[in-house]
Amino acid sequence: MNIIRDEKKVLRNQKIGRYTSFAALAVLVGGFVLALNQIIASFRDPTLVTTPESERYLTLSYGAMFVGLILTQISLYFGNRWGKSPTIDEIISQKLKGLDDRYHLYHYRGPVSHLLVGPSGIWLLIPYYQKGFITFEKNRYRQHGVSWFTRLFGQEGIGRPDLDAEAALVDWDRFIKKALPDEQLPPANVVLVFTHPQIQLDQMDDAPYPAITVEKLKDFVRKRAKQQVLPSEQIQRIVEALPAE
Repeated sequence: MNIIRDEKKVLRNQKIGRYTSFAALAVLVGGFVLALNQIIASFRDPTLVTTPESERYLTLSYGAMFVGLILTQISLYFGNRWGKSPTIDEIISQKLKGLDDRYHLYHYRGPVSHLLVGPSGIWLLIPYYQKGFITFEKNRYRQHGVSWFTRLFGQEGIGRPDLDAEAALVDWDRFIKKALPDEQLPPANVVLVFTHPQIQLDQMDDAPYPAITVEKLKDFVRKRAKQQVLPSEQIQRIVEALPAE
């Protein structure tokens, strides 16, 4: 299997994750210190609670905490994808190891973040690092078994995987129609890949897009290769249209 990875983007996003994490901590601590000072001052002199200066400090502390929470979510987004070793792309590459040279795996080098092209077709891989129990109920992917504190400070919420999938398909279609306007290619496939070791998937029969754990990704791809084969000529034309290393 050929792996093409944008190393510069990975390093840049690792730095963004680190810096936003430090910034979030500093802002949250600053907001907490401001609020604590006002609480201590109010105990010493209750009349200070209603002064304009006291209200201004409280507003600043609440604002700092709000900004800190936003920065925390940003740092979680970057940290979960690029701040931990192995990174998500490294996990995917490792679990797909063993596919033959007809497969080409792109990380951050094409129209979507993770793309696999090979005999089994065109696959847009959308990874999720969330843990817990994931189901598809009432037309929504839902996450269970995770506390609100963990969702706020430990990992980002699952969001809307269906919308993520639709956006990835739009990005791919826009790219391929421009790059190979005369090529009759089969439609791209989307698969939601859950990479956290503490993940369980259930009630996915009615889901619009397949969802699997990263451990089962290689077998999933190999089984699909028996059902739908992308000719080597088309694989080569797609690879030539995509960014090289």
